Amino acid sequence: MFEKLTDRLESAFKKLRGHGKLTEENIQEAMGEVRTALLEADVNFAVVKEFIATVTEKAVGREVLASLSPGQQVVKVVHEELVALLGGQAQPLRLDGRQPVVMLLAGLQGSGKTTTAAKLALQLKTKGRHPFLVPADVYRPAAIEQLHILGEQIGVPVFSSTTAQNPVDIARRAVAEASTSGYDTVLIDTAGRLHVDDALMNELREISRVVPLAEILFVADAMTGQDAVTVAERFNAELEITGVILSKMEGDARGGAALSVKKVTGKPIKFVGVGESVEALEVFHPDRTASRILGMGDVLSLIEKAEAVVDKKNAEQLAQKIHKNTFTLEDFLDQIQQIKKMGSLEQLLGMIPGVSKLKQLKDGPQPDPKELGKTEAIIRSMTLKERRNYKIIDGSRRARIAKGSGTTVAEVNRVLKSYTMMLKMMKKMKGKGVMTGGKRRKIPKGMVR
Repeated sequence: MFEKLTDRLESAFKKLRGHGKLTEENIQEAMGEVRTALLEADVNFAVVKEFIATVTEKAVGREVLASLSPGQQVVKVVHEELVALLGGQAQPLRLDGRQPVVMLLAGLQGSGKTTTAAKLALQLKTKGRHPFLVPADVYRPAAIEQLHILGEQIGVPVFSSTTAQNPVDIARRAVAEASTSGYDTVLIDTAGRLHVDDALMNELREISRVVPLAEILFVADAMTGQDAVTVAERFNAELEITGVILSKMEGDARGGAALSVKKVTGKPIKFVGVGESVEALEVFHPDRTASRILGMGDVLSLIEKAEAVVDKKNAEQLAQKIHKNTFTLEDFLDQIQQIKKMGSLEQLLGMIPGVSKLKQLKDGPQPDPKELGKTEAIIRSMTLKERRNYKIIDGSRRARIAKGSGTTVAEVNRVLKSYTMMLKMMKKMKGKGVMTGGKRRKIPKGMVR
């Protein structure tokens, strides 16, 4: 997500920092490169034009030109304007007021509405809500079946509907059932079309007339770039949407939709889909996204992801193993599984400050997302006895493990070396404690921080 845009912006700012003193000329030159980078990312032309004009006006101001670190000041201005362009701050769902809260998901066919409905239901469930999924796409039988399968997977009830029913009646009956059954949030998955047409809009307007909608969420495929923004604008004009969910942001999306849709429609991005799994839906934070775009990382989101997947009991057990020097390759494999639950390695690396700069170093280490999969395959090719005691893995065993995992002996050796280095680091860290209030305090046995 945004990787190419980040690289282009980094290149532009690197040249800017190379100047001892900033002038209107070199700022204009840098802004020209920023303009090109945004247009290549498929950002709306009018949005780019206004953005560049605003940044340039602020960047050539006396405060920046007189600054001791003018290059950084320009980056600060760009960051502030990116945050504003993306919506300013995260926008929560409207969950107050009349219960049950009814939300309608709309969008074109193939945008990911059905999967997004399930992802959103799971998010609400983890927050203590009691969601109710409603399949109202009667034109595609597979959509109804898919929502039932997803509902069962996440443990969320699904309204029983058929292709013979009218979508408006389905919505009305589902809300009535939710009211009597104690469900506080209704998520209506509606039909899509290959393009916006009157029949689709009339159906959605009729549903909004017969049930009280707290949210009309437009689901857009981020991969379609400006097309997604154009369709969102049309839906907003016809329905008055309350927010946008961008799906498939984990793919080759250039970022144009994310950077344009708020400015064009006036409606905030509330969530982004970042993977195929039902857990892969994130609240959209404009400030964090702006930081990622500028290669500054996103530590807060990284921490939140870790907290969401780490089991406290397992963490306590892991702490005990580290304390007793019994951390095995089996535990190493378990940690890889935890990392995979947090998202792709590429996404996680993008949240770490400085990784984008690391990639630009010609001779620097280059993080390879494929290495995690190789490491997992190598450990899985070991016997249980080998995982629990790496010291018995001799040359012949390494050759067998390499063959079983489709890797080389050198790669097996690299994994074992990484593991033993990790053990040495754990041994050095044990008992040293942490610095708090200027004093070193020992961490009590078994405590997880």
